[in-house]
Amino acid sequence: MSMEIWLSQGSDKIRLPVNPETLSISSPFGTETIEIDGLGEINLVKFRGVKEITFDSFFPKTYNPSYCLYKSFPSPESCINLIEKWRNSRKPIRLTITETKINLLMDIPDFTYEHRAGNYGDIFFSITLTEHKDIVIKKVTTKASSKKSRPKSTKPKPKTYTVKKGDCLWKIAKKYYGTGTKWPTIYKSNKKVIGKNPNLIYPGQKLVIP
Repeated sequence: MSMEIWLSQGSDKIRLPVNPETLSISSPFGTETIEIDGLGEINLVKFRGVKEITFDSFFPKTYNPSYCLYKSFPSPESCINLIEKWRNSRKPIRLTITETKINLLMDIPDFTYEHRAGNYGDIFFSITLTEHKDIVIKKVTTKASSKKSRPKSTKPKPKTYTVKKGDCLWKIAKKYYGTGTKWPTIYKSNKKVIGKNPNLIYPGQKLVIP
C-alpha cells in the first residue's frame, strides 16, 4: 500500500493525487551562546522548536497511472482554492501521513503555486507546514506583600549567535524573528563584525541578536 498524504480542516479534505519525492521535516532546538568566567563560551540548549514540514508536488489535470495514486481526484483549481480558504480562516489544518506517525495540527505559513509551460492544466505547488500550538493563559494570583521590593531591570540582555557553516543573515533572522525580512536589523547591530557586505558571513563570527 502506498503512503497517503491527507490535508483536512473539519469535513473538508484533500488527499494528494501525486506524492512528493521527498518530505523535509525539521524540529530544531533553540540555543544561546553565553560566556562564563573560567569556562569561556558555552551553549545553552533551550526548548525544542515547532516541527516544520515542507514538500513540493502538483495537482494534475487528468489521471495518469504512471504517477497518480488514485482516480476521480478534485480539479487543481478546487484544491488550490480550498487550501487558500483554509489559510484565510487562520485556523490550523490536520496533516495525516499514513505509514508514518505523522498526524498533527499544522499552520500554513507559506504556500506557492505555478502553471508551467508544457503541463497544461497541472498546477505545481510548494507548501510549508508548521506545528500548531494553542496558547493557554493561566491566571496566577499572588499575595500582597508589605515589603517593598526593588524594581527589577526590564532591559533585556542582547542574545548572541555564533555563525555556522551554511548560515546567512536571512536564515538567522527567520530563526529568531520568524521572518527573514528582518535581516537588516541583525546586520545593523553587527556591521563592524560583518563588514560592508551583508552577504558575506563566516563560521565562528559572533553576532549580537537585538
